[in-house]
Amino acid sequence: MLFDAHNHLQDEALAPHLPSVLLECERVGIERAVVNGTQEADWERVEALAGAHPWVLPSYGLHPWFVKSRTPDWQRRLAALLESGCAAVGEIGLDRWVEGFDIEDQAEVFGWQLALAARLNLPVSIHCLKAWGHLWEMLRTQTVPECGFLLHAYGGPAEMVEGLVRRGAYFSFPGYYLHERKAAQREVFRAIPAERLLVETDAPDMPLPSERVRVSLPDSPEGRALNHPANLPAVYEGLAELRGWTLETLTAQVAENFERLFGGVKR
Repeated sequence: MLFDAHNHLQDEALAPHLPSVLLECERVGIERAVVNGTQEADWERVEALAGAHPWVLPSYGLHPWFVKSRTPDWQRRLAALLESGCAAVGEIGLDRWVEGFDIEDQAEVFGWQLALAARLNLPVSIHCLKAWGHLWEMLRTQTVPECGFLLHAYGGPAEMVEGLVRRGAYFSFPGYYLHERKAAQREVFRAIPAERLLVETDAPDMPLPSERVRVSLPDSPEGRALNHPANLPAVYEGLAELRGWTLETLTAQVAENFERLFGGVKR
């Protein structure tokens, strides 16, 4: 009973391997996986995966990296996908790291999607890079879904955690943070309240350290290292070690937390 709070199974980099990837995910015991669309071009692929595989929980959103390519029809299309209550919202957010960012344009798109999620009371998966102050101001002042929201691969400061929890935040731990250089992020996750802790792969992104990898994929033609989503058990193991918990304790806690955040999404 493992739960992946955030991945991108629809990513084109996984397409050549997708049948075997899906079988391996089922083999390792992934009960539910939130598959996040990031732009209009991939929403149909997310929808198809969810239709074919009941363990896929679809999520649709416009990622800050793709706000400049949105069409005039994006809001109508997104609302149509979400009105039934059968999907989550995301991946959405703010990003000052990406080249050529326009934070005001990002904030407008993010704010509209957050308001839609709040109106429908759907869980939201939020991306943030180098924009924590701006994000906090929006989360503090804007209505958020009663069910809560996920800060995927949380990389913000420990000092923000308490306030974010009060607003309804959950925090998902990626296997990428098991790299030695990510010690600061691991320290933050030692202190995340147990009832707000989730686990993610972000596959095919955020690969684990090589010694942690259980299931590998060939690099993409561009030389991109790909993270297999069936490495989820290894991420659980790494987080259990970090927290000083048994694997059974972590697995039970994450299952409870996942249900609390995403359980309201209709199958």
